[in-house]
Amino acid sequence: MSDNELGTFLRTCREAVTPAEVGLPTGPRRRTPGLRRSEVATLAGVSVEYLARLEQGRDRHPSPQVLGALADALRLTVEERFHLRRLEKEMSGDPCCPTASEPSLSVRPTVRALVERLEPAPAVLLNRLSDVLAYTSGYERIMGPLGLLDHGRPNLVRFLFTDERARAAYPDWDSVADEHVASLRTQSMLTDPHAEGFADELTVIAGAPFADRMAAVPRLPRHSGVERMAHPEVGALRLSYETLTLPDADGQRLLVHLPADDTSSAALDRLNGRKPGGLRAVTG
Repeated sequence: MSDNELGTFLRTCREAVTPAEVGLPTGPRRRTPGLRRSEVATLAGVSVEYLARLEQGRDRHPSPQVLGALADALRLTVEERFHLRRLEKEMSGDPCCPTASEPSLSVRPTVRALVERLEPAPAVLLNRLSDVLAYTSGYERIMGPLGLLDHGRPNLVRFLFTDERARAAYPDWDSVADEHVASLRTQSMLTDPHAEGFADELTVIAGAPFADRMAAVPRLPRHSGVERMAHPEVGALRLSYETLTLPDADGQRLLVHLPADDTSSAALDRLNGRKPGGLRAVTG
């Protein structure tokens, strides 16, 4: 992982904001995507030189007041502000962000009961490295034939990048891979040796498709959306997904899928051996 995640995140956010969003004119000769450093510096009340030092990683100790002003200038969401604060603490070696412990493989009884209550919806519980900890039978019926659950300790990211069946299963494999790498980078601290070791392993095994994504500009993952799948038993599926992060559970998150259209709803009913209408489609 990069040793300048804070600066890279600030630059990425700056380049994502258009002048019009902050009330600035859009000139014909703008070569910088998004806002210029000088514009953000003016909006945040800091010097251009100081903002450059932050983005380049030459200053890693901005005050909370500066971070707040930059977050306001960059129109960051609440989630992005939490991420910004976390990066600052990790980069500065704050004692509240110690080296991460080994990813937990255990599941609280109440969480396991929650997963069971989600039947027959496809749902899976993952830890911060995307190890599969628990899943519904509905998830097993989808992912079992694809090969994810073939191994004693299945891992969703490893499956995506090292199993050829994953590319066949996801018509939009590139975007799915982007999201899961973004989640891996967000869930794990910069000082996490377990995440670093996992990333090193996949860099060797998967090569450029994984390594290039890890080296790219970091961003936050989407927590909801629609994925397309090509299932070997029921054909094309469109599944809406929601990602629910569990509190005080070592970065565990629950990924729940629902059919995004009537065709997918009928297909899941066939997989689950249910009468039509067992899982209703989610319509936007």
